[in-house]
Amino acid sequence: MSETQAVFQNRTPPKPMPHDLALRSRAARVIPGGMWGHMSAKRLPPAFPQFFKSAEGTRLTDVDGNTYIDFMCAYGPMILGYNDPDVESAVNAQQVRMGIANGPGEAMVDLAELMVEMIPAADWAMFAKNGTDATTACVSIARAATKKRKILVATGAYHGAVPWCTPWPGGVVAEDRAHLICYAYNDVASLEAAAEEAGNDLAGIIASAFRHDARVDQEMPTSQFAGAVRAMADRNNAVLILDDVRAGFRLNLGGSWEPLGVQPDLSAWSKALGNGHPIAAITGREWLREAVQNVYVTGSFWYAAAPMVAAMTTLQKLRRLDAVTHMARLGQKLRDGIADQAATHGIGIRQTGPAQMPLVLFDNDDELEKGYLFTTTALEHGVYLHPWHNMFLSAAHNTEDIDRALEGTNAGFKAVADVCG
Repeated sequence: MSETQAVFQNRTPPKPMPHDLALRSRAARVIPGGMWGHMSAKRLPPAFPQFFKSAEGTRLTDVDGNTYIDFMCAYGPMILGYNDPDVESAVNAQQVRMGIANGPGEAMVDLAELMVEMIPAADWAMFAKNGTDATTACVSIARAATKKRKILVATGAYHGAVPWCTPWPGGVVAEDRAHLICYAYNDVASLEAAAEEAGNDLAGIIASAFRHDARVDQEMPTSQFAGAVRAMADRNNAVLILDDVRAGFRLNLGGSWEPLGVQPDLSAWSKALGNGHPIAAITGREWLREAVQNVYVTGSFWYAAAPMVAAMTTLQKLRRLDAVTHMARLGQKLRDGIADQAATHGIGIRQTGPAQMPLVLFDNDDELEKGYLFTTTALEHGVYLHPWHNMFLSAAHNTEDIDRALEGTNAGFKAVADVCG
């Protein structure tokens, strides 16, 4: 055991966590593993709570009463802040009238019209519940439209949690991925080699808005790469699918590749679309309209009216607030402050990805010992950061939040400097 590991294991949260620990124990008896998926706190340091009781704006309170300035935003969905009054008022009003019924409410048409108006690459829209629903539907639509099978996907990219794309092998058979061919993100030569392997069977190319794989430095797409993806799809009569599930509406309200001048044929959206209410969307170009009608996708809860009202209210408010500019400005303030602190403490770090979706990794930290110590110390000072997943800014974050967060990060850097030298 290294010195850092020993110190880390002996650290305890600033307050006892009896309620959280009791809930974990109860959960372990009735839920396999006690928790599943990306929100399992077992992959985080022990000071991180698993269960929460309330949230408001940028503040998150765990079941033991500890409150944090949150920079995970529920892993992305909270883009206006927790419990946004405008969104919740609209949702409650719709829920009183009708939640789910034998068909959708008027809000479905309103939301589709709004997305087609806002998103340059959208001639139509359809709705689902989760990002996985959206990306999977995009792949099916691409195959239906082209009558081809092969899909190019970046190595290590996350596009959801079903057999064709899950990052974990359990329950997956080779046949589930028989028609996937991998390329390296931002590597045009790799992309060309993958397309050559697909030959005349290339149905589509799926790309994340930027490279946001866990535990590695993030990469913004180069204009050369994005242009090459577009050209490759065009040459092969294939479909360019942009997975904007995670980044959508934080980088650009019209789509994350709009600043690059590259428009996809299909886009997958979710996360921030409903400010915490369960909704996803697929938008696409006119030439795919017929293929969409030939693909059967559905879900009992996909047509609920309240999440559609939430999405409409969210999009309208994001546009009114110029939220992308606000998040980028505050994200840069946080990034600049962290860079100054790291330099002051003589600690090497890497900050990558867009400022409104930051990732901080430490140099020479393959086992994440420094990252764990840093985020645990920040947590003890009331700041919820993540040691290896990209984080998220919201429109609710303000200058005071950033200033207070920087107090926590400074304490974190001091702890790392004291332990690691």
